[in-house]
Amino acid sequence: MSIDFLLTSLVVVLLPGTGVIYTLAIGLSRGFRAGIAAAFGCTLGIIPAALASIVGLAALLHTSAIAFQILKYAGVAYLFYMAWKTLCDTDAVDLSESAEKSGYRRIAINATLLNVLNPKLSLFFLAFLPQFLSPAAADPAMTLALLASVFMAMTFLVFVLYGALAAYARDYVVRRPSTMQWFRRCFAGTFGFLGAKLALSN
Repeated sequence: MSIDFLLTSLVVVLLPGTGVIYTLAIGLSRGFRAGIAAAFGCTLGIIPAALASIVGLAALLHTSAIAFQILKYAGVAYLFYMAWKTLCDTDAVDLSESAEKSGYRRIAINATLLNVLNPKLSLFFLAFLPQFLSPAAADPAMTLALLASVFMAMTFLVFVLYGALAAYARDYVVRRPSTMQWFRRCFAGTFGFLGAKLALSN
């Protein structure tokens, strides 16, 4: 495993995307443990894309316009749903411990779906992983699986850090309802923007 792969993966993981925005929103509104649940869900959502790239199913999305469009618009609809939910869900600032614990599974599921319903993630893995596959590799599939596992581990750790930073700022933000409302609108707008951007992708 090369240093180039580790550095490139770190840059990719650090870039703000749907998963980062969701993890920040959850960490800010629900706290550190909820942020871990979001990070776990986002990481779990990478598995289908990684498997698809390894077995070649991502190539189908690349060659079949219909398959890509179906998954794309499912992802667009879900991003718009997340935008609406973030904007309207006033329960997101419920600070009770029971409220936090009861929502961990739902948070993880939502995070997983955000990545599963993103067809560009499969195409990313199809283009990204093979660049770091040695021509002399005895078992290419196992090598790709190892690279994908390292990428997922890095994703989880970085997203947990994002969630921790958001949770650290939580007390300051939640004490100011107007600030929390502003953040909610920003996150909702970002989800809407990402949905529109995905809808316009080819």
